[in-house]
Amino acid sequence: MILSALFFYLFAGVCVASAVMVVTSRNPVHSVLFLILAFVNASGLFLLLGAEFLAMILVVVYVGAVAVLFLFVIMMLDVDFAELRQGFIQYLPIGILIGAIFLAELLLVVGGWTISPTIAKSITAPIASGVSNTEAIGLVLYTRYIHYFQISGLVLLVAMIGAIVLTLRHKVSVKRQNISVQNARGKATAMDVRKGVAVGQGLQDADAGEWVK
Repeated sequence: MILSALFFYLFAGVCVASAVMVVTSRNPVHSVLFLILAFVNASGLFLLLGAEFLAMILVVVYVGAVAVLFLFVIMMLDVDFAELRQGFIQYLPIGILIGAIFLAELLLVVGGWTISPTIAKSITAPIASGVSNTEAIGLVLYTRYIHYFQISGLVLLVAMIGAIVLTLRHKVSVKRQNISVQNARGKATAMDVRKGVAVGQGLQDADAGEWVK
């Protein structure tokens, strides 16, 4: 019991400290590294709770994919964060409002748990005997919370498309095929009739550029 409490305070303390460093770090690369550290410690907390499947998903999905994607996008876009911080004062009231809403929600959760410790058990359903942790999560996730699961998938899809659009750069010097322009060609743009050309003379040099175009 003492050992599990020791590990809980260790994982929780490092996780909170890493989360604070994610927000306060000036270097975005350092923020991503602290985010990975927060994910690893959160997975340790899940292991202490007996949710080994959630711990594995947190490490494999978030650390192995999402955090690496953040780091890749930051390094790929080469964003000037000094320029972005210039409008910090302008958006400060909105940030304070959102932070106050989050703080009120946390106080409601903590206050409700303190006033009535059994309130969390009233909304939970007992797990049937013989059902593993992974199977129980799947039964709840794909039945009661299926709509939220689909919405989260759409949000991740939009984020992926946004990252692709932001990193996609077209070079002007590279010639590319434009299907719509090719299908819209008619006689006026596909051919040109020239009269008065002598036999064996061919096109003049002055007309060569126009014909190539």
